[in-house]
Amino acid sequence: MARKRSPTLTDGEARLMTVLWERSSATVADIVGALEPQGPVNYSTVQTLLRILEKKGYVAHRKAGRAFVYSPVIDQQQARRHALSHLLTRLFNGSPSLLVLNILEHETIAPDELKRLKQLLDKGE
Repeated sequence: MARKRSPTLTDGEARLMTVLWERSSATVADIVGALEPQGPVNYSTVQTLLRILEKKGYVAHRKAGRAFVYSPVIDQQQARRHALSHLLTRLFNGSPSLLVLNILEHETIAPDELKRLKQLLDKGE
């Protein structure tokens, strides 16, 4: 049975999107070259993931000679908001405060980040 396609970015898709966000546009070969230092990358896998990302609405392509040049359609902030919304709905009953409380209870947060959070909370009151 085929796996259900994720509406948010998978880990592999996120790696490709990071390259596209950094470069604004890239060919499959450009992306493979950018990812190779992190470990072996298969050209056809990158090509397949880019097609999936295009179907999901994350990237678009244009033809440049024989190559396709891919560009992000949404920026990193939009992708983060989409992923967070998906996470809130699926695991936290749509409650941002439940998510924040969970993070505060179970994660170590640097003092400067805690100070910034407190400032944001004070500002919101």
